Amino acid sequence: MSIEVSKTVPDGLRSLVKAVSVLRADDPAAGERPPLVHLPDPDTSLIFRTTSAGRSDLLVIGPRTRASYHVGKDLPFCLRLRLRPGATRPLLGVPVSEVVDRVVPLRELWGASADPLDAALAYAGGDDGLALKHLEAALSARTSADGVRVELVQAAVQALRGRARERREPLPAIARHLAVSERHLRALFADAVGLSPKRYERIERVRQALALARADGPRWADLATATGYYDQSHMTAEFRTLMGVTPAAYFEGHLPALQPC
Repeated sequence: MSIEVSKTVPDGLRSLVKAVSVLRADDPAAGERPPLVHLPDPDTSLIFRTTSAGRSDLLVIGPRTRASYHVGKDLPFCLRLRLRPGATRPLLGVPVSEVVDRVVPLRELWGASADPLDAALAYAGGDDGLALKHLEAALSARTSADGVRVELVQAAVQALRGRARERREPLPAIARHLAVSERHLRALFADAVGLSPKRYERIERVRQALALARADGPRWADLATATGYYDQSHMTAEFRTLMGVTPAAYFEGHLPALQPC
C-alpha cells in the first residue's frame, strides 16, 4: 500500500507549479498492492521517485489522453509537481505536444544541465522539504515565460475546464472573449498544453464526472447532465473511449487487464 499526501506549494514555485504531492510506501508486508490506475490527465508533471532497488528517476510525465491500468509498484518515495499550464513550455524547452502520452527522463529535455538536480534529489532521498528546495532553485532558474502568453493560456484553460453543473462556452466564443482567433488558440494549446482544446475539454469532463460520482454517488443520468454531456449514453461512450470501461464497470471494480508499468 502507498499513502499520497498533498503538500503546500513553496512560494518560489507558485507561478510554475499548481500542486505538489508526496507518495510514500506503507508497510511493504501489508499484502497485495492494489492496481495502479492512471486517469486521463491534461496536465504535465515533474516526478522524482526512488525504487526499492535503490535507484532514482527524475521524469516528465506528459498529458495522458487515456486511462491506463497497471500492476502496483513498490516505490518508497515519489514526489510529484503538477505544472501550471503556460509555465510548462518554457520549463521543458520543447512544445508540450512532444511529451503527450510519454514518460521522458528530464535529461532527455534539459541535457547535462539536469544532472546536478538529479544528483541533489538523489542525495535528499525521502526528505521532501529538501527535495522541494532543490527543485525550486532549479526550476526558478529556467523561468523565462512571456507573462501575457501565460495569462492567455491560463484564461483559456479555465474557460474550457468550466465548473461542474455549468455549461461550457464553445471554443469560438472563448476565442472572441480572449481577443484571439480560434486558429491562434488551437496553436497556443498545442504548444503550451500539448492537447487540442477539444481533447482538453473531453479529459476535464471525464475527470469531473469521476469526482462527482465519488462525492455524490453514481446516479448516471444526473451525472451526465451535471458534467455537460448530451445524455447518459454520450457520457457512457466517452467513458469507454477515455477510461476503457463504462462508468458502471469502473465503479464496480471491473477494470481492463493490468499491464506492467
